[in-house]
Amino acid sequence: MSLSPDRLDRFARHIVLPEIGGAGQAALVESHVAIIGLGGIGAPVLQYLAGAGVGRMTLVDDGDVEASNLQRQTIYSTRDIGHGKAVSARRWLANFDGQLDVSISDTRVTADNAASLIGAAQLVIDGTDNFATRLAVSDACVKAGVPLLSAAVGRFQGQVGAFAGHQPDQPCYRCFVGDAFDTDDCDTCAEDGVLGAMVGWVGTFAAMQAVRILTTGMGDPQWGKLHLMDGLKPGMRMLNLAKDPACRGCC
Repeated sequence: MSLSPDRLDRFARHIVLPEIGGAGQAALVESHVAIIGLGGIGAPVLQYLAGAGVGRMTLVDDGDVEASNLQRQTIYSTRDIGHGKAVSARRWLANFDGQLDVSISDTRVTADNAASLIGAAQLVIDGTDNFATRLAVSDACVKAGVPLLSAAVGRFQGQVGAFAGHQPDQPCYRCFVGDAFDTDDCDTCAEDGVLGAMVGWVGTFAAMQAVRILTTGMGDPQWGKLHLMDGLKPGMRMLNLAKDPACRGCC
């Protein structure tokens, strides 16, 4: 596809990168990404993917903006308090770039509806805050043959993993955490606290990994690799995850 002069100017700093180039930018413009969870992780993911020119986004979150969100969820402002996150996120995108194709849902994700919410996305990014939702999203991605970036954060710790469990030699998120976490119980930021900038680090790293996957020019998509991030050291390390031959999500 060809980009108009104003779009070429907007994305010029990407296009001059050999790892992105014109072909990579065109791939981003034609991409469809579903972002599940529009909180601390979903907010910077949305911002940087919009800035990168990802042409189509599906935004899913059933929550409303609260005052306590503003410490880390950077797309919202005081005027958004009490309004749905999905609607407010779409408003942010409309103000940022009116050429993006955005669809939203304020439905809570379950095992029964995850597949329909993901739809025809090429990549799913999950930044939700409980294992039941994460596992429902992972199972739906495996069945649909869609790769998944799963990100989580708490206190000063974060993680971002890339999963392609639909491939016969790659693990899914369920391979990583197992079946015992099919529950809504999960440590929360309200209980344990979280550093706002730590959430930003995790979200922006997830966005960078998304660009890696969508453009292919940045090398290995890093399937089955889990990046662990420590904000106190600070530092990062990586783990290689194995496919579980007994996994009921992908085997």
